[in-house]
Amino acid sequence: MPAVIVDCAIYRDGRRTERPDDFSDALDEARASRDAFLWIGLHEPTEEEFDLVRDEFGLHPLAVEDALRAHQRPKLEVYDDSLFAVLKPVVYEPESDTVSADELMVFIGDSFVVTVRHGEGAPLAAVRRRLEAEPEVLKHGPTAVLYAVSDAVVDHYMDVSGELQLDLEELEAQVFAPSGGDAKNTAARIYTFKRQVLEFRRAAGPLTAPMARLAGAGVPFVHEHAQPFFRDVADHLTRANEQVEGLDRLLSDILSAHLAQMGVRQNDDMRKISAWAAMAAVPTMVAGVYGMNFDHMPELHWVWTYPAVVASMGCAVFGLHRLFKRRGWL
Repeated sequence: MPAVIVDCAIYRDGRRTERPDDFSDALDEARASRDAFLWIGLHEPTEEEFDLVRDEFGLHPLAVEDALRAHQRPKLEVYDDSLFAVLKPVVYEPESDTVSADELMVFIGDSFVVTVRHGEGAPLAAVRRRLEAEPEVLKHGPTAVLYAVSDAVVDHYMDVSGELQLDLEELEAQVFAPSGGDAKNTAARIYTFKRQVLEFRRAAGPLTAPMARLAGAGVPFVHEHAQPFFRDVADHLTRANEQVEGLDRLLSDILSAHLAQMGVRQNDDMRKISAWAAMAAVPTMVAGVYGMNFDHMPELHWVWTYPAVVASMGCAVFGLHRLFKRRGWL
């Protein structure tokens, strides 16, 4: 168990007291006091490693299964002895401009909090330190931990959406540049960007219903005065969802504009090809007529026939060139 336990501590009246050696005895000690609770943080535990936690805290088997398997949608479930919440923190990689989602499970119950983290994103050490610096908040018990974790995850959503907005502005500049850039790479980059936005929406979108439920009344194991704080988190989440939906719409518009630009460029190319083909057709036609080997064709034996024919072909081609130039075909 020490390998997967990131941190374990008892908090009394909002202040950290000690790190217990046996969390089973620590839980009994916390429950014996009205102003204390136990917070255990785990990182990617196996089923065998989590068995002791499940038995000691009386966690529901279905919630334990979800916590171990991961790959869950954000949700909030109420069981007889605990409240189970699933959140999906997102991580932005600036080197590759990619978004990935990890998973964070929170169990809260009678005088205990168990957090289970999958992936390397959104470590809870900073959240724990921030709470320990605010004992007035932490003394509200497990509800304060659930609020702080949710608030940290949603605030990071806002940061990631800001990074994606900057990437989108760079993509817009590339698509609408006069040169147009590499059409094939631009289309691939747009589709890749849409995949990142989709990953973001899968993490943030389903969290709306759990946050709305926590912002309401009547949720077991949640402090009765915590609703305003969860409403604030829900408002921030709504803003993040609106921003990512706006990014998705803009990406669709950019993709349509890019495809339209490619169509226009193809039409321009076809017009240029047609114009050059038309100019080549005139001398081809004249040369074809005079290339016939007849002795008695008109003007065949004139001295000035050859330069006259060549000059007429040049004038015809020059006239067509001017005509196509005025019409924008060349």
